[in-house]
Amino acid sequence: MRLLGLLIVICSSQWEPLNGSTGPDDRPITDPKSVVSTSNSAARPAPVDDLYYTRSVFGAAWSPDGQQILFTTDISGRSNLWKVRASGGWPIQLSQSDDRQYSAAWSPDGKWIVYQQDHAGDELWDLWAIPSDGGEAVNLTNTATIREQGPVWSHDGHTVAFAYKPKEGSQYDIALLDWGTHKVHKLTNEQQPGYSWNAVAWSSDDKTIYAGRVNPPFTDADVYQIDVKTGKLENLTSHTGTIRYLGSSLSPDGGTILLSSDAKGGYMNIALLDIASRKVTWVTDLKWEAFAGNFSPDGKKYSYVVNEDGVIDAYLADRLTNRAEKVALPHGLNAFSGNPNEFAPQSDRVIVSHEASNQPGDLWVYNLVTGHAEQLTFSTIASLRTTPLPPSQIVHYKSFDGKIITALLWVPFNLKRDGSNPALVMPHGGPTGQMVDYWNTDVAALTSRGYICIAPNPRGSTGYGLDFQKANFQDLGGGDLKDEVAAVDFLKATGYVDPKKIGITGGSYGGFMTLMAIGKTSDIWAAAVEEYGIISWLTMLKSSDPSLTEYLKALLGNPDTNRKIYEEDSPITYIRNAKAPLLVLQGDNDPRVPKEEAQQVVDILKKEGRTVDVHYYANEGHGFVKRENQIDSIRRTIAWFDQYLMGRSPTLGERTR
Repeated sequence: MRLLGLLIVICSSQWEPLNGSTGPDDRPITDPKSVVSTSNSAARPAPVDDLYYTRSVFGAAWSPDGQQILFTTDISGRSNLWKVRASGGWPIQLSQSDDRQYSAAWSPDGKWIVYQQDHAGDELWDLWAIPSDGGEAVNLTNTATIREQGPVWSHDGHTVAFAYKPKEGSQYDIALLDWGTHKVHKLTNEQQPGYSWNAVAWSSDDKTIYAGRVNPPFTDADVYQIDVKTGKLENLTSHTGTIRYLGSSLSPDGGTILLSSDAKGGYMNIALLDIASRKVTWVTDLKWEAFAGNFSPDGKKYSYVVNEDGVIDAYLADRLTNRAEKVALPHGLNAFSGNPNEFAPQSDRVIVSHEASNQPGDLWVYNLVTGHAEQLTFSTIASLRTTPLPPSQIVHYKSFDGKIITALLWVPFNLKRDGSNPALVMPHGGPTGQMVDYWNTDVAALTSRGYICIAPNPRGSTGYGLDFQKANFQDLGGGDLKDEVAAVDFLKATGYVDPKKIGITGGSYGGFMTLMAIGKTSDIWAAAVEEYGIISWLTMLKSSDPSLTEYLKALLGNPDTNRKIYEEDSPITYIRNAKAPLLVLQGDNDPRVPKEEAQQVVDILKKEGRTVDVHYYANEGHGFVKRENQIDSIRRTIAWFDQYLMGRSPTLGERTR
C-alpha cells in the first residue's frame, strides 16, 4: 500500500474558528471585489467521462477481527459492496447488482454481511445477506411493499434490528429479524404520522435497544431505551419545547450515551447522557453544528465532527477529560466512516475520510498508536490528477432583510473582470439540508468550462441553528428564493458576470427552487436546468411517499386549512411567466418526486409556447446513480447552458456523447 500522500496529524488544540467567526451571527460579509479568478496556464475542461468514472467511496465497516474493511463504491458504475485488507491492497468486489447496496454490516462472527438493496431506485429496500468471503446473496426480507433499512446486529448475532416502513405508511418503526428463521416482528408501533424511529445500539446483554425518535420536520427528537422482550419504552431525554436529542453511541460499560443536541440555544453540540441519572454533560459549546460519532471499543475515546459554515473537521476526545483533539486534514470535509463504528475492534485505528469540491473522497486508516495514516482507497482517475480544478470559496452576503447568507463559490481560472462571463446559481435539495464542500462532479464539469458557480445556503438550510432552519416554514420559495436572488446581486458585484448570462440549476428542492425562480423572478434568468423538481405541493401530496407528505405538512401546514399557502408556495402558480429556456431531467421511478411533476412542467410550458425539453431516465429513482445516466445528464446540462448562455449550437453528438 502506498504511504499517506497527505499528512494527517493529531493537533493538540480545541476547536478554533476557520474564518474568525464563532458562529453564524458574526460571519464577516465578503467584499465582492475580493473575489478573484486565478491565473493557471494548465487550465482546461475536465473530461466528463473521467469526472464520473472517478469513484465514490462510503459506508466503511471493520471486520470483527480488524483485518478487513468493507465499503460501498461505484467502481463498476453501480453502487455495490467491495472489501479490502485494512493494511491495504487490491479491493475485491463482494457483490454485484444493477441496484444500490448500502449500510453494510458484518455479523459478530464475521461470516456474513447484511446490507440494504432497493430496485430501480424505488427506495423499497430489502435486507440482504452475503457470505463475507463471497458467494450467493440472499434476500432476507423480500417484501415488495415495505422498506427495511439500516441493519444493526445484536452482540450475540441472533438478531438484526432495522428501520421498517410500509410503502403506504408514513412512520418508520424498529423491527427485529431473527437470524435463524428470518422472521420479522415490529418492536415499536408508532402512531404519530411522519415520526421515525432508528436503532442506535444494543446493550451488551442484548436485552435493551437504545433508539431515537424524531418528528417529521426534524426539529424535535428524543432518545429511548426499549426492552427487547416486552417492547416497553422509556424516554431518556424527556423535555418541553422543540429540542433535538440525537443518540449516536453507547459506551462499552453501558452507562453513557454519546449525544448530539441543540438544547443549548438551538445549536447542535456534543453531550454525554448518563443513563442512570439522566444527567447531561456538555462537551462542546458552539454556535456551529457538531455531530457525535462513536465510543472506541475500549471506552477510552470518542469521536465527533464540527460543521463550520460548510467545512467539516473531525475530532477525537479523551473519555476521562473530554478534551478533544482535531485530526488535521486539508480544507474540506473531514469525517469518520464506520458501520457501526469507525474505531477498529482493537481500538488502535480509526477510519477517516477526506474530500473537497475539487478533491474526490477517499478512506484513510489512522493508527492511534503510531500517529501515522495510510490511504486505503484511490478514487481519482489519472487524467484528473493533472487537470487543475478551482477550489471552493466560502462567501457571505446579506439578503433582502439583513439575514447573512453563506454560499460556496467556484470561480474558473483565467477569467477577465469585464462583466462578460456566464454564471450559475445552484440551489441545494432539502430544504432541510446544506451545501457543503463535497466532491462535486457537476460543479467541476461546469467551472472548468468557464461557468462561475455559486451554491447558497438560504433560510431553511441546516448548519446555522434551528431558528434559521425554521425560517422558511410556510414560505417555501419566498424568503429563501430571495436569498438565492441575492446571490445573483453578489455575482454581478464581483465585476466578472454578465447579467444577461445567468442560469440556475438544481435537483429535488433545488429543482423546485429552479422552477420557482424562473416563474417568479423571470427577468433574471437566461436559462435553467431542473432535475426531479416539484411543480405543485398539492399534487405532491397525492403521489409522493407518505413519510415525505408528512414532512411537507410540517413545513406548510394542513392542506385543507392552508390551501392558499400551498398554492402561493408552488411553482405552478408562476411557471407560465417563465422566459428562460428550460431543460427537465427526471427519473422514471422516483418515489419522492414522481414523474408526474415533470410531466406537468413540460405540458404547461409547451402549451405556453416556451422553449422546453425533457429527458426521462429508466430505472432511476430520486437522483441518478447509474454512471451512464450521470454522464448523459451532465452532458445535456452543459449543452443546454452552452447554447443559451454562451450562444453555442451543439450538435446531437455533442449533446449525447
